[in-house]
Amino acid sequence: MAAHMRRRLRRGATTTAVAAAAVAALAASQAPAATLADGSVGSGDPQAAGEDTANGGTDGAATGNSPYYTDLPPLVSPDKPTASNVLPAAGSSEAGIPASVLAAYKQAERTVATTDPSCRLPWQLLAAIGKVESGQARGGRVDANGTASPRILGPALNGQGFALIKDTDGGAYDGDAVHDRAVGPMQFIPSTWASWGQDANGDGRKDPNNIYDAALAAGRYLCANDRDLALSADLDRAVLSYNRSTEYLRTVRSWFSYYQRGTHEIPDGTGTLPSSPSTPSPSPRPGTGSGTGTTPSPKPSPAEPGGKPSPAPSKPGGKPSPDPSKPGGGGSTDPTPKPPTPKPTPPSETLGSLENAGTGPLRATAGQEFDERVSVLARNAAGAPLAKVPVTFTVTGDTGTLFAEGKKTVTVWTGTDGTATAPKLRAGEKAGEFTVTAVAGTGRARTLTYAARVTARQADAIARTDEKALTAAPGEKFADAVTVKATYQDAAAAGVAVTATMVKDRLGVIENDKGPHFEEDADGKPVRTLTTLTTDADGQLRLPEIFADDHEGTYLLRLTTEGGASVVIELTVEAPEEPAPGETTEPGETTEPNEQGEAPTPGETPSAEPTQTPAATKP
Repeated sequence: MAAHMRRRLRRGATTTAVAAAAVAALAASQAPAATLADGSVGSGDPQAAGEDTANGGTDGAATGNSPYYTDLPPLVSPDKPTASNVLPAAGSSEAGIPASVLAAYKQAERTVATTDPSCRLPWQLLAAIGKVESGQARGGRVDANGTASPRILGPALNGQGFALIKDTDGGAYDGDAVHDRAVGPMQFIPSTWASWGQDANGDGRKDPNNIYDAALAAGRYLCANDRDLALSADLDRAVLSYNRSTEYLRTVRSWFSYYQRGTHEIPDGTGTLPSSPSTPSPSPRPGTGSGTGTTPSPKPSPAEPGGKPSPAPSKPGGKPSPDPSKPGGGGSTDPTPKPPTPKPTPPSETLGSLENAGTGPLRATAGQEFDERVSVLARNAAGAPLAKVPVTFTVTGDTGTLFAEGKKTVTVWTGTDGTATAPKLRAGEKAGEFTVTAVAGTGRARTLTYAARVTARQADAIARTDEKALTAAPGEKFADAVTVKATYQDAAAAGVAVTATMVKDRLGVIENDKGPHFEEDADGKPVRTLTTLTTDADGQLRLPEIFADDHEGTYLLRLTTEGGASVVIELTVEAPEEPAPGETTEPGETTEPNEQGEAPTPGETPSAEPTQTPAATKP
């Protein structure tokens, strides 16, 4: 539905000097101009951008390839290049942007940066399009809410010199129930606004005549199809999707560069009005079918660059050209049809952003399930929840953590609320950090990364399983083994790491370098610290054998678990006592010497003296 627009004479310039003169002439024209509603329609050459115009349609252009202003920026930059990041307080009138209009552009940039950060939309691009489409809402003639007053309307798209677009909105937006018109500061046609309209000022309405609504809609439209506007090619494609004209692209590019070098805020209603609307093409030729016939070629300049005469234009009523004219006025000789450009996916179906849907800290003890599950929220380009989006979750790291059923990667589709939740995670046996990555979208994928951690198994208490005194003679082995049990919340704590250290104080501040020890190391030195101990399935731990050295006394063994639980155990080293003579060693036994003066063997009963019967006394 796009009409081919007449190309400016400056494109026929053959030298830089001639081109500069043309730019200067256009830039010098600052007389007040009619609004778009009073102007005539024009557009550049969509075929030059590789767009399909075989049906004379809009090719999905946001504006329906409606007319635009061709004024170019002044040749003098609005600010010094070195100060391009600082907005000047005053300067060229062309560099000034009305306050409400400038605020709308910057708000749209911030909003899109939140919902679609990969697009990298610059507000200066919106300003450039707004300048070309409506002269910044006719110099900022908007009310306190940012709504253009009176509303901004393009001419009826009735096929007379441009595209034929029959009414699609019942006149709701453009007041025309017969044909559509481009509407508002950003010049959306009603059918495009129906898909891309936004409510950016929160008044509950999607109004194409409101600069806040229109600027956000334009930003989302430019970001469609996974474009990254920081890339020159993507930026060009975005602008051409707005109006299928290479002339339009060059004009927008000029203002984009101009505003990037600096601008400043001016009061609403005081902006400079553009003066040069694009030129309409002749009416469509009859007999091309469907009422939307092939648009004729723009009127060629007298000569192409290099002096070659341009072919004569087709006359109304003549046979349609085999292919629309290309830059320079010559007809195409390539019979190969160009594939139609796909229309941008509506914002309601376009993945805009992927956000955290409230996932809390991801921490779990080795071998245990994580309490939290990774959850994401997909939003469309309009900021609403987006259903039926596949989200792939992947575990990366060496802790051994996996999703349910032992998988490292799973794919989950978002529900009607736009959320997708991964299956539960089970921690591996190795403590450490790992990540879970969520990826959605193709082309320019949206990615979220979550940090997670596996902690070693823990115990909040540890104690001996008996209270028997632990003693040994110097240089001997402790006869009784040390057995402890670790618990966590009163349940047996299996697989808990335990450290055993011989210490001088109960707090374990100072390690002991003498007294009891575990086995000797490869160099024959006593080992007094063990760090590779782990409780069994019942939470119990039996320590290796403990040996006493030659130093007598009471020593301390401190056991500490992962989680901070500890117990201190006393170890006593003392020589056995020699029994004193006459001391009873067993019940009823003594150690009195025998007749030979030797102590009896322990357990031996000393022999008794023979008992003599005294003689009977005679009477």
